Amino acid sequence: MPDDRPGRAAPVTVVLILLALIAAALAAARTASTATSTGAEHANRPVVVLELDGPIGPAGSDYVVRGIAKAAETGASMVVLRLDTPGGLDTSMRAIVRSVLASPVPVAAFVAPGGARAASAGTYILYASHVAAMAPGTNLGAATPVQIGAPEQGAPAPKAKQGGDKPEGSATAPAQPGTAEKAVNDAVAYIRSLAEMRGRNVTWAEDAVRRAASLSAEQALKLQVIDVIAPDVPALLRAVDGREVTTAVGGVRLATADKTILPQPADWRTKLLSVITDPNVAALLMLIGVYALIFEFYSPGLVGPGVVGSVCILLALYAFHVLPVDYGGLALLLLGIALMIAEAFLGAFGILGIGGLIAFVLGSIMLMPGDVPGFTVAWELIGSIALFLGIAFVALSTLVLRTRRRPVVAGREQMLGSTGPVVEWGNGEGRVRVHGEVWQAQSPHRLSSGQPVRVTGIDGLKLQVEPDEPASRPARR
Repeated sequence: MPDDRPGRAAPVTVVLILLALIAAALAAARTASTATSTGAEHANRPVVVLELDGPIGPAGSDYVVRGIAKAAETGASMVVLRLDTPGGLDTSMRAIVRSVLASPVPVAAFVAPGGARAASAGTYILYASHVAAMAPGTNLGAATPVQIGAPEQGAPAPKAKQGGDKPEGSATAPAQPGTAEKAVNDAVAYIRSLAEMRGRNVTWAEDAVRRAASLSAEQALKLQVIDVIAPDVPALLRAVDGREVTTAVGGVRLATADKTILPQPADWRTKLLSVITDPNVAALLMLIGVYALIFEFYSPGLVGPGVVGSVCILLALYAFHVLPVDYGGLALLLLGIALMIAEAFLGAFGILGIGGLIAFVLGSIMLMPGDVPGFTVAWELIGSIALFLGIAFVALSTLVLRTRRRPVVAGREQMLGSTGPVVEWGNGEGRVRVHGEVWQAQSPHRLSSGQPVRVTGIDGLKLQVEPDEPASRPARR
């Protein structure tokens, strides 16, 4: 009988080969699909645009830090931080700089639109960014710490110079004495380190701090303070396309020419924080909170004033915590409010009220130390509140004095001198009707029913009365 096993093996071999070819084809298709998907994702990575407009404070810092972190999480190809700021708080500026330095996503600081500026704290942020850009008609500089940058008494104030007018190597200026010198030297070292990290003009960076130097966009490009001038964000993305930058995770080649621009506006949290941390709003919250709690204490059980006052004071304390508050000024402000309230209830003939107004005005002026742009209490607000409290204090004091002159209309004192008829009488005592009520009464005089009597005293719940004769009535004025 012939052996048919070789014939059987041939179909099995063919099947195995076909299965291997199918598996290889599927693997190749999966690899191609993954590569296509990855390429599409890379091509669709957007450019996130953040807006930092106005003074740099806790709200702006929180917005930028969260925006950069979110851009890194979503895989954005770049963050464009559009700047227009007069400066701001040192702590908020440093928080933004730390976020930029730690970002795995390239950050481009862009001073725009035309007419915008990156003064003071904005200059540090510009130097820290991976790409520094400006629109035509913008400026930067004046990075001296303003709260301690004032010259000593009797010393000439340093003059701001344009970077284009100053030769290289002449950035040093006469040192400021004491604490001011330490603060300026610290700021100089900080901006120098940022300039060296990004390969930008170190000499002018120091000059911007020591001499409050400023530059236009064209001068900044000429002195290698910025990398590019562009009229808008699309032009900026085309201009920086292909550049090499170094992020926290290493070198990155920018591919931004055809990217989708994704604006990321401030959310409700940032807007709320911006309102609360406004010095004028914080001062008003404290004022409203104190008065609301006092109203609650004098009218227990209303609940509403207590809740409103507690919320306002907590919000004000939060704002004072994150703002550079002078606690001496805060103490004076609260003392002024307390003195005016005491005047209204004690009636000290205006002494407490006047002292309270003076303390309130001085405390409001001292509340926010330093001339930080956008973080001072407005004179108009101080004057308006002082005027309102002054009028309220005068009105309340007048009402208190009038109340003291009014005759007593209730209690023991009100009964003395009151008159009424005798209801019944016998043996030196009986009952009389006074103010529509029947009282037990006694008198050394002989009285009869219906006779009018006048109350001369009170012994427990028994009235002392005497005949109400015209000659015995006290003169009334």
